[in-house]
Amino acid sequence: MTNPKKRKRGRLLLFAILGLGILSIIAIILVVILIINLLKPEPAGPEGPTRSPSSSVPRPTAQPADCPDVQVIVVPGTWESSSNDDPYNPTANPVSLMLNVSGPLANEFDASRADVYTVPYIAQFRNPANLTDRQADYDVSRAEGTERTRAKIAEVNAKCPLTSYVLTGFSQGAVIVGDIAGEIGNGRGPVAQDLVLGVGLIADGRREPDQAKNAGPNPTGVGAEIALDILPIPGITLTGPRPGGFGELTDRTYSLCAPGDLICDAPTIRNPIEGINKLMGAINNPVHAMYNTTQYWSDNGQPATVWMTDWARAVIDEAPFPKHE
Repeated sequence: MTNPKKRKRGRLLLFAILGLGILSIIAIILVVILIINLLKPEPAGPEGPTRSPSSSVPRPTAQPADCPDVQVIVVPGTWESSSNDDPYNPTANPVSLMLNVSGPLANEFDASRADVYTVPYIAQFRNPANLTDRQADYDVSRAEGTERTRAKIAEVNAKCPLTSYVLTGFSQGAVIVGDIAGEIGNGRGPVAQDLVLGVGLIADGRREPDQAKNAGPNPTGVGAEIALDILPIPGITLTGPRPGGFGELTDRTYSLCAPGDLICDAPTIRNPIEGINKLMGAINNPVHAMYNTTQYWSDNGQPATVWMTDWARAVIDEAPFPKHE
C-alpha cells in the first residue's frame, strides 16, 4: 500500500513542475512580445519632402536640347529588378511584367520625346517566418526603390524644368509609385503636380476601391497593406491607406487590380499568423503573376499590360512639346 505522505509529496512535485511549465510559457510569450516591439520601426515622419515645387513658380521658356519632352518612370515588382540593373536595358528578370510596358514604349518613341527609365532597386521580400530566407526585408527594398525613384524625378526636374512625367509600377513597384504620386498630389513630392501627366498602377498593395480611376474589373477588396491590420511584423511595415490619397493627381491616376489578387484585393485579416501566411502566399498567388494575360484581368479583351501601354502611349502623344535651346 502506497504511503500517504509519499502521495502528497508526489502531488506537490507534480504541481510544482506544472507551475514552472506555465511560468516558462508566459516568459516565452513576454520575450516574443518584447522582441516584436523592439524590432518595430519608429513612427515614420511626413512622407517625402515637406513641400513640392510649385506650378506657380516661373519656369524658363526653354530647356536644354538633351532633355526629353516626357520622362517615363517604370518601377518593377518584387523579384523583377536588382540594385545594379541597367535602367535602359533591364536584364535582372527577363520575364519582368513591366518589360511588357516599358519595352514597347521605348521602341516606339524616340528618347527625345519619351525617355523610358526603369528604376533599379533590390526588389526583394524576405519571409520573416522562414529563418533560412536571406533576402532583403521588404522595408529595405521598398526604401531603396522609393529613394531612387524620387531621386531620378528630382534629378530630371532640376535639369529639365519643362519635362513632363508618366509614372508606372507593378506590385511592390506600384506601392512605390503610388506613394510618390500621393506625395506629389498632396504637395509634398519632388516635382510640381501639373508636370505629372499620368500615373499607372498594377496590383497596388495600398489600393482602395474608387480612390483612383480604374479600367477592367474593380474588385471590392483593398490592398494587403490596408487589409492586414495585425501585430508588427519584423521587416514588414504595413503602412495602411495613403494620407490624402492621390490628391490633385486623382483624375490622372489609374489603378488596375484583378479579382482574387490578394496584393490589391484582400479581405481584412485580424489574426497575425494568418496574416503573415496570407501575405507571403499573395506574392506567389498565380493571379498576381498573370496581368500579361486575360485569364484574370481583361478590358475589352486586352490584358493589363497592353491596356497600360496603350494608355501611356496616348498620354505621351498628348503631352506638351517644350522648346529646347
